[in-house]
Amino acid sequence: MDELGTLLSYSLGVALPLLVLFAISGIRIAQEYERAVVFTLGRYSRTAGPGMYWIFPLAEWQRKVDIRTVTVSVERQETITKDSVTVKIDAVVWHRILNPSRAVLSVADYRNAVHQVAQTSLRNIIGQHVLDEVLKERNTINRTLQLMVDTATEPWGIKIEMIEMKDVEIPISMQRAMAQEAEAVREKRARLIKAEAELEASVKLSQGAKQMAENPVALELRRMQMITEVGAEQNSTTIILMPSDFVTLAHNLSERLAPPRVPAPAPAQNKAPGAI
Repeated sequence: MDELGTLLSYSLGVALPLLVLFAISGIRIAQEYERAVVFTLGRYSRTAGPGMYWIFPLAEWQRKVDIRTVTVSVERQETITKDSVTVKIDAVVWHRILNPSRAVLSVADYRNAVHQVAQTSLRNIIGQHVLDEVLKERNTINRTLQLMVDTATEPWGIKIEMIEMKDVEIPISMQRAMAQEAEAVREKRARLIKAEAELEASVKLSQGAKQMAENPVALELRRMQMITEVGAEQNSTTIILMPSDFVTLAHNLSERLAPPRVPAPAPAQNKAPGAI
């Protein structure tokens, strides 16, 4: 009995630390932004975390995934627009995992898969638009691209939150052509504005002339105002415009007060010799 008790005590002394070590070895901790996809004997069993959880050592293993929003850069690539213009475009993709088990079970490398889908979708959508649309309607193209990539990644449990084209590089010759076009548009706008200003000024001048024609006193007041403005300047010579009525009246008075003209005597006629 003593030997049996000693053997049991020895067994318990050896097994108990092993059991404690076995229990401790199965403890796992996942951060708040992490989830663990647990497999039991090779088959998916559950998704654990966040916090502390326990897996059966040697029979279960896990794969942790980050459920935070991840940024993926799509490197600059050369593509052709609908109007056959070669452009270089790069983009940025923001995505996060909504279903950790599907992200692990449905695709081998979800990061690389998202990158490849975004790259091919970017080329396809640029080929469906002309260059002007790519430059002017980038927000619309970004939303369409987001829907395309999100539709492809939905079976993987991944949500595409946003896609933005960072930079669009066009050939130098096309840049010169666009600069010339923009300059022509600005010149056209400037000429139209100038023509509209001249038209408005002519309308105002015609209205002012009509108003002065109906009220001659206004014309005289305007003339006196002009003389005042000219006199305010430091000029050595001042030109005063007299009304045309005054000039006509002075001409008529000078003709009436002038002495009458004496008619010149008629020249004598020479008679031929022998005439009576």
